Amino acid sequence: MATVESSIRIQAPVEIVYEIARDIESFPEFMDDVEEVEILERNENRQVSRWVGRIEEFNRNIEWVEEDYWDPEERSCRFFMTEGDFTSYEGTWTFEEDDGGTLAKLTVDYEYNVPLIGALIKKLLHKKVQQNCDNMLEAIRRRAESL
Repeated sequence: MATVESSIRIQAPVEIVYEIARDIESFPEFMDDVEEVEILERNENRQVSRWVGRIEEFNRNIEWVEEDYWDPEERSCRFFMTEGDFTSYEGTWTFEEDDGGTLAKLTVDYEYNVPLIGALIKKLLHKKVQQNCDNMLEAIRRRAESL
Protein backbone atom coordinates (compact mmCIF):
# COMPACT_ATOMS: atom_id res chain seq x y z
CA MET A 1 0.00 0.00 0.00
CA ALA A 2 1.31 3.48 -0.87
CA THR A 3 1.09 6.42 1.51
CA VAL A 4 0.83 10.13 0.80
CA GLU A 5 1.12 12.84 3.46
CA SER A 6 0.43 16.53 3.16
CA SER A 7 0.27 19.39 5.66
CA ILE A 8 -0.31 23.13 5.58
CA ARG A 9 -0.39 26.01 8.05
CA ILE A 10 -3.59 28.05 7.83
CA GLN A 11 -4.03 31.54 9.25
CA ALA A 12 -7.49 30.84 10.67
CA PRO A 13 -8.86 29.39 13.91
CA VAL A 14 -8.89 25.61 14.10
CA GLU A 15 -12.67 25.55 14.65
CA ILE A 16 -13.28 27.30 11.31
CA VAL A 17 -10.83 25.09 9.41
CA TYR A 18 -12.33 21.93 10.91
CA GLU A 19 -15.87 22.98 9.92
CA ILE A 20 -14.80 23.78 6.35
CA ALA A 21 -13.17 20.35 6.05
CA ARG A 22 -16.19 18.64 7.55
CA ASP A 23 -18.52 20.27 4.99
CA ILE A 24 -17.44 17.88 2.24
CA GLU A 25 -20.59 18.57 0.19
CA SER A 26 -19.21 22.01 -0.61
CA PHE A 27 -15.83 20.71 -1.88
CA PRO A 28 -16.84 20.83 -5.58
CA GLU A 29 -17.47 24.58 -5.15
CA PHE A 30 -13.81 25.33 -4.40
CA MET A 31 -11.77 22.23 -5.33
CA ASP A 32 -10.98 21.75 -9.01
CA ASP A 33 -10.35 17.98 -8.90
CA VAL A 34 -13.60 17.19 -7.05
CA GLU A 35 -16.51 16.91 -9.47
CA GLU A 36 -19.21 15.76 -7.04
CA VAL A 37 -19.79 14.73 -3.42
CA GLU A 38 -23.15 13.29 -2.42
CA ILE A 39 -24.03 12.43 1.18
CA LEU A 40 -25.70 9.00 1.22
CA GLU A 41 -26.09 8.65 4.97
CA ARG A 42 -25.35 10.88 7.95
CA ASN A 43 -25.65 10.85 11.69
CA GLU A 44 -23.91 12.93 14.34
CA ASN A 45 -20.25 12.07 13.63
CA ARG A 46 -20.46 9.46 10.87
CA GLN A 47 -21.28 9.96 7.24
CA VAL A 48 -21.22 7.93 4.06
CA SER A 49 -20.61 9.79 0.82
CA ARG A 50 -20.18 9.13 -2.89
CA TRP A 51 -17.30 10.98 -4.56
CA VAL A 52 -16.48 11.70 -8.18
CA GLY A 53 -13.00 13.04 -8.89
CA ARG A 54 -11.29 13.94 -12.15
CA ILE A 55 -7.85 12.81 -13.33
CA GLU A 56 -7.15 14.84 -16.46
CA GLU A 57 -3.94 12.93 -17.30
CA PHE A 58 -5.94 9.69 -17.50
CA ASN A 59 -8.87 11.49 -19.17
CA ARG A 60 -11.30 9.88 -16.77
CA ASN A 61 -13.32 10.30 -13.63
CA ILE A 62 -12.77 8.09 -10.61
CA GLU A 63 -15.59 7.24 -8.23
CA TRP A 64 -15.80 5.79 -4.76
CA VAL A 65 -18.02 5.55 -1.70
CA GLU A 66 -16.37 6.60 1.53
CA GLU A 67 -17.24 6.27 5.20
CA ASP A 68 -16.06 9.11 7.48
CA TYR A 69 -15.81 9.22 11.26
CA TRP A 70 -15.43 12.79 12.55
CA ASP A 71 -14.17 13.46 16.08
CA PRO A 72 -14.99 17.06 17.08
CA GLU A 73 -13.05 16.83 20.36
CA GLU A 74 -9.87 15.65 18.65
CA ARG A 75 -10.66 17.69 15.51
CA SER A 76 -9.88 14.74 13.30
CA CYS A 77 -11.48 12.40 10.80
CA ARG A 78 -10.81 8.78 9.85
CA PHE A 79 -12.09 7.73 6.45
CA PHE A 80 -12.07 4.64 4.31
CA MET A 81 -13.44 3.59 0.96
CA THR A 82 -16.19 0.98 1.03
CA GLU A 83 -16.42 0.59 -2.75
CA GLY A 84 -14.94 2.23 -5.80
CA ASP A 85 -12.18 2.42 -8.37
CA PHE A 86 -9.28 2.03 -5.92
CA THR A 87 -8.41 -1.36 -4.47
CA SER A 88 -8.04 0.35 -1.09
CA TYR A 89 -8.31 4.01 0.00
CA GLU A 90 -8.23 5.26 3.60
CA GLY A 91 -6.68 7.92 5.73
CA THR A 92 -6.93 10.65 8.34
CA TRP A 93 -7.40 14.38 8.60
CA THR A 94 -6.07 16.19 11.68
CA PHE A 95 -6.42 19.84 12.66
CA GLU A 96 -4.29 21.29 15.46
CA GLU A 97 -4.05 24.76 16.94
CA ASP A 98 -0.76 26.29 15.85
CA ASP A 99 0.29 29.71 17.09
CA GLY A 100 -3.11 31.33 16.56
CA GLY A 101 -3.71 29.42 13.34
CA THR A 102 -4.19 25.81 12.33
CA LEU A 103 -1.88 23.03 11.23
CA ALA A 104 -3.92 20.78 8.93
CA LYS A 105 -2.61 17.35 7.96
CA LEU A 106 -3.97 14.80 5.51
CA THR A 107 -2.62 11.25 5.24
CA VAL A 108 -3.90 8.84 2.58
CA ASP A 109 -3.05 5.15 2.22
CA TYR A 110 -4.13 3.73 -1.11
CA GLU A 111 -3.75 0.77 -3.39
CA TYR A 112 -4.66 0.59 -7.04
CA ASN A 113 -4.21 -2.90 -8.44
CA VAL A 114 -4.80 -3.20 -12.14
CA PRO A 115 -3.30 -6.06 -14.14
CA LEU A 116 -0.42 -4.97 -16.34
CA ILE A 117 -0.18 -1.51 -14.76
CA GLY A 118 3.40 -0.41 -15.22
CA ALA A 119 5.80 1.32 -12.87
CA LEU A 120 5.44 4.55 -14.84
CA ILE A 121 1.64 4.60 -14.37
CA LYS A 122 2.05 3.78 -10.65
CA LYS A 123 4.46 6.73 -10.29
CA LEU A 124 2.03 9.03 -12.10
CA LEU A 125 -0.85 7.85 -9.91
CA HIS A 126 1.23 8.44 -6.76
CA LYS A 127 2.07 11.93 -8.01
CA LYS A 128 -1.64 12.62 -8.69
CA VAL A 129 -2.73 11.40 -5.23
CA GLN A 130 -0.05 13.61 -3.64
CA GLN A 131 -1.07 16.55 -5.80
CA ASN A 132 -4.74 16.01 -4.92
CA CYS A 133 -3.98 15.99 -1.17
CA ASP A 134 -1.87 19.15 -1.50
CA ASN A 135 -4.59 20.83 -3.58
CA MET A 136 -7.35 19.91 -1.10
CA LEU A 137 -5.44 21.45 1.80
CA GLU A 138 -4.56 24.54 -0.24
CA ALA A 139 -8.22 25.00 -1.23
CA ILE A 140 -9.28 24.71 2.44
CA ARG A 141 -6.56 27.23 3.36
CA ARG A 142 -7.78 29.74 0.77
CA ARG A 143 -11.40 29.34 1.86
CA ALA A 144 -10.62 29.64 5.60
CA GLU A 145 -8.34 32.63 5.18
CA SER A 146 -10.90 34.45 3.03
CA LEU A 147 -13.55 34.40 5.79
